Amino acid sequence: MSGDPLTTLWILWGCVTAALTGLLIYRSLIGMKEDDQLFLNTASPNQSPLVAEQQAVVMRLNKLAPYIKILAFASALLLICIAGIWVYRGITGVGRPTFEP
Repeated sequence: MSGDPLTTLWILWGCVTAALTGLLIYRSLIGMKEDDQLFLNTASPNQSPLVAEQQAVVMRLNKLAPYIKILAFASALLLICIAGIWVYRGITGVGRPTFEP
């Protein structure tokens, strides 16, 4: 893929950020099933499935956490690189069109 490296970085940033957004939406959908507090009654024999379900939800959320952190870091790093290249080009004048009479 030839062309401007800044355009390539923008496309890559867009893909990484889209994947991050997808994972965040997926995490929120899984998290809707999670209860902040689970009140258990030791006299009720039907609570084992509730506890197991909550533990499964928490386990799925914990499995997603590292991927979300990696994608968030990659997105931020790409955005910083894009900003750095943009500022460098602005300071040095690289990439400006030249007009020759």
